[in-house]
Amino acid sequence: MTEIQRPGALYQQVAAAIREAILKGEFAPGAPLPSEAQLIERYKVSRPTVRNAVAALRAEGLIEVRHGKGSFVRSDGQPTVTLERRISRTSDGRFVMPNGAVWDEAEEPTPYRSHTTKATGQLLELGEEEALFGCDRLLTDPASGTRAMHRTLIPFEVTEGTPLAEAPDTSPASAYEFLTQVGRKLWWSETVRARMPLPDERTALQLPDATPILHLARVTHGTDDRPLILEELRVGADRAELAYRITADKEPARRTRP
Repeated sequence: MTEIQRPGALYQQVAAAIREAILKGEFAPGAPLPSEAQLIERYKVSRPTVRNAVAALRAEGLIEVRHGKGSFVRSDGQPTVTLERRISRTSDGRFVMPNGAVWDEAEEPTPYRSHTTKATGQLLELGEEEALFGCDRLLTDPASGTRAMHRTLIPFEVTEGTPLAEAPDTSPASAYEFLTQVGRKLWWSETVRARMPLPDERTALQLPDATPILHLARVTHGTDDRPLILEELRVGADRAELAYRITADKEPARRTRP
């Protein structure tokens, strides 16, 4: 039996006691919490107090509720998917991404016409309301069930003279190939940030409570460093990790005074 004697709202005291039990290992990662009735008996509080305490711990991300099964301590296991953020090119000029074969398309790609926002305009070095082709994909890893949301945004002017103007739902690897065929030499930059998901992202990615996402923004640049394509990948931070191959660039030559 555990008596609650700390100051603060009663549900906060119960939440603190359960949190302490989790951190001490009494309730192991992946293990179920005691039932509501057991928690009521353990802490000598009412059912609403227990429910509020569990809700507070869900918001913290310490526990998750599995419908029909109860509340469980969130697992601290390793991510189930490793995303290699490399781009390779074969001898016949095709572009290959290591994870290209990992994902299945959970739905048909959705191509559309759109415009730059403040955020996407900055990445593409364009003003707001510039015309874009867009394509959204919902992907799933058949081995683990991990889901990812992929978006491609291409300015209208970039597609001129390429098949992309008629097929904006072309895969990124094929888009790279089309751009090199019209004489563009490509390189890529990528940024990664963690943030909490929007409601539609949480639903599409089937995320547990209080789970952040990894939001990757990859920009394809041309020979003159001009941004050509923006790709955004969103995936649950509890399911995926990123792997990068890093090589040393040549140090820029220092300018000397005449």
